[in-house]
Amino acid sequence: MPIKRLSWGAKTIAVLVKDIRGELRTRYAIGAIVMFAVITVVAVGFSLSGIPLDLNLQGILFWLVIYFASVAGLGQSFIKEEESKTSLALRIYAPPVAVFGGKLLFNLLLLFTLEIVLVPLFALLVGLGIRQLPLFIAILATGTFGLACSTTIVAAIIAKASIKGVLFAVLSFPLILPVLIMAIKGTQKALSIGLVFASASGELQVLISYAAIMLIAGFLLFEFVWND
Repeated sequence: MPIKRLSWGAKTIAVLVKDIRGELRTRYAIGAIVMFAVITVVAVGFSLSGIPLDLNLQGILFWLVIYFASVAGLGQSFIKEEESKTSLALRIYAPPVAVFGGKLLFNLLLLFTLEIVLVPLFALLVGLGIRQLPLFIAILATGTFGLACSTTIVAAIIAKASIKGVLFAVLSFPLILPVLIMAIKGTQKALSIGLVFASASGELQVLISYAAIMLIAGFLLFEFVWND
């Protein structure tokens, strides 16, 4: 009987499932990003001692916590493949587009898990008076997607380096900076009284455009990075 070949979509899901199973065994990445976020928010919350934080500072702090938490854990998606010597098997099994897609979905899953924990904790300890919930969700979703696209390709680039952690932070920051700026501004508007959804249309357009550009660039460049 002929062997049934899996499509690149099925292999993408297979890479995602493999990473999820590996993460459930070690809990390294999810533990790193969640614990960083929890410790930071708890420390800030107790240092404020009930003093309300300015809305602009809330937006800045919220996204800085997401950024530094992502730096703490998202780079592991490719580093684990190199350290465990499974990258060659992955190259043989799946085409580059499937590997990048699976890793991107895994990083998105990690970020959304982080935000499920972070948003209520931030609201409880620091204060997150969301006035425009649809706008807040839209900014959070587009910002998260852009962040995941950027960090995934950077993680692939630095996977073989000797000082991975430092390089990941250094290389990812210039790429993520536009996302952080637009996401912070959009979040500040979502927290402000009297502003409507359309007031953040500029920020949303930039975030969507950035995410689309990084997604396309990631798929186009990943094959050269992965097979180098």
